[in-house]
Amino acid sequence: MRAQVMPNPIQHVLDIRQRILGVVQQARASVNEVGEPRAQALFETTAETLKGLAKAYEDYNAGAEDVWRY
Repeated sequence: MRAQVMPNPIQHVLDIRQRILGVVQQARASVNEVGEPRAQALFETTAETLKGLAKAYEDYNAGAEDVWRY
């Protein structure tokens, strides 16, 4: 199966960001569904990391490219 090619790079970035935020929501929901503290920490850490990645996409889209240099 071939991936769909999006002709608009900005739309592609926004699509990836939206997918990342969807995973953040799922990870956050999973925190409350597990009783093991280490698993809760893993889900919370995953959510925070992905939120940072989504923010990086926003910054890139806004032209704040300094964030991508590090």
